[in-house]
Amino acid sequence: MRIEQLEYLAAVARFGSFRRAGEELHLSQPALSETVRKLESELGVRILDRKRSGATISDGGRELLPHILNVIEAAESLRRAADDQHENSRLVRLGTVSAATVPLLTPTMWEFRERNPATQIEVIATQQERIHRDLLEGSLDLGLVNYLETDELPGDFHTTELLRGRPVLCIRADSHLAGRGSVSAADLAAEPMIAMRSGYVMHRYLHRLIGGRDPSISFSTDGAEMGKLMVAEGLGSALLPDYSVIGDPLERSGAITYLPIEGDDISVLLVIQRRESRAAARAVQDLERLFVEFGRRFTATHHPGDPVPAPD
Repeated sequence: MRIEQLEYLAAVARFGSFRRAGEELHLSQPALSETVRKLESELGVRILDRKRSGATISDGGRELLPHILNVIEAAESLRRAADDQHENSRLVRLGTVSAATVPLLTPTMWEFRERNPATQIEVIATQQERIHRDLLEGSLDLGLVNYLETDELPGDFHTTELLRGRPVLCIRADSHLAGRGSVSAADLAAEPMIAMRSGYVMHRYLHRLIGGRDPSISFSTDGAEMGKLMVAEGLGSALLPDYSVIGDPLERSGAITYLPIEGDDISVLLVIQRRESRAAARAVQDLERLFVEFGRRFTATHHPGDPVPAPD
């Protein structure tokens, strides 16, 4: 006995006709009739009364029909459960500009792993332009991207703000600047800098801050994580969002610290994006919600006066 045999039988009973049931199921009438006949033979019960005017449920079939429908519904429930499990155990691909890895990305992934142990997250560290392209092409599910608050957000993506911070100068704890309360744009022009490469928001911010002056760039790199490591090794200073430095193990251990920028109150935003026109799978939705949740927690702890994003 196969599930499709029961489904075919139920269709004939519903339509009262092999012809109409065959049209609905895209089966020929002879093939449908033969399938039902084999089921009747297997069960040892004549379920349908065949007449010139159509097919009706026999007395014996009327007693069996509720059981047949229950089996069909149970099979449908099993299929739905299997589909849900498959959806939840899929690969989720996340692009990131490598900001706020410790305060946001790491705890979010830990929590997601606890809730979705069968799901793999693939994290791709790259630049904003590549993240946007891959989101549109479907090779990424979610993207973590930085913006300056004055930037216009693209309309192709569903965007949710996660963190809002200030640009700071990340310095080694024993730097000659460490005793100061802040630094100016003029200070940065003379300071050996570890700059983010072109394509990152903080690269653009550095050149915006110092105006027409040329920064003293000793190194350039991809992402805040490598920048902080290079600062800790004494290779220079780096302009980063404060949420990329606060709570970092290097900051907690005293290897690096940070200073605010004098006379500049622009905010840097970390947002999560997905393609607007694409329906998000359940695992993707779960991960997105967790990012919002941990973003709210970080903001409440470290920036209690700032607005926090509302959950979708």
